[in-house]
Amino acid sequence: MITKAGLAVIDTLCSGRESTPGELATKTAYSKTHLYDILDELLTAGLLTETRGPNNQRRVRVTHHPVVEAYRNLRSKLSHVDWTELLSPAILRVCWYLDEPRRATEIAARLEITRQGVHNALSPLKHRAMLSPTGPEYGLSEDLSPLLEFARSVVSYEHRSRVREIAPSATIAWCDPKRALVRVQSPDDTAALQSAADWQLTGLARFQEYELQFFLGGEPAFWYTLDEVLTPAEVMCHTLVLDSDSRRVSYSMLLIEKLDIDQDTLTETATWYDLETTVAAMYRSLRGTFDTPDDLSVPLPSESEYMALKEQYGVT
Repeated sequence: MITKAGLAVIDTLCSGRESTPGELATKTAYSKTHLYDILDELLTAGLLTETRGPNNQRRVRVTHHPVVEAYRNLRSKLSHVDWTELLSPAILRVCWYLDEPRRATEIAARLEITRQGVHNALSPLKHRAMLSPTGPEYGLSEDLSPLLEFARSVVSYEHRSRVREIAPSATIAWCDPKRALVRVQSPDDTAALQSAADWQLTGLARFQEYELQFFLGGEPAFWYTLDEVLTPAEVMCHTLVLDSDSRRVSYSMLLIEKLDIDQDTLTETATWYDLETTVAAMYRSLRGTFDTPDDLSVPLPSESEYMALKEQYGVT
């Protein structure tokens, strides 16, 4: 996660001008020694680029990295706020969840922190009237959408940096502050993630664990999380996030029947992936109503197609 010092450097360089470490130390009030470490981190991540001046003097400037562009937009749209003073890694992690009104307890559970930790992170925003309270729930006010965009850019950047140290071809399909679903393009990257700590196979590749094995047609997907059990509900949601064609919907329905996954349990998980409508339609089909609702963008199998698939895989 970008530190306050890293954000101060980006803020100082957002005008597009080059600066030396000494100039940055003067403008940010951080020591040169500390700034050298920060600059190395930002250079490695691709947020800065470096040239050498007379006497091999380092000069850095920001790149057009998505994090930098999101911060520029935030600073441009809400220039009256001192974001370097206000923002912290904790605030950015909590802001990821404020795209809609949510309870502090709900955010705390997803981040695996205390409810007080959420309130502490939100406190600077509350004091500046930046939150829209709806009863016991909190969301960002409408004019703060650039803050949400920046928070999400930072979270994606953190996951992308982490996975590409292991698997350079990896791309992020979905993430939140603690979890990431990634695709890879090469067998070498698949092997690297299979042997890496905190990464697990997911999507269709995981179905064989439940005695359902399908042709993948490419490299498997991987899930990053710390000390969490990957549930069948998560695996099914990952499958549909990666590709929601009728074939994957059909396979997901097989998994529901094979494991007798409770609808409420699956819906609770699907909420984080915007799949509630899809899950409801799948359960209607499993109960015998195979019509596709007008508001559903995901194709459902016909009854005959699904029954043939059940017979093929021996799901009763």
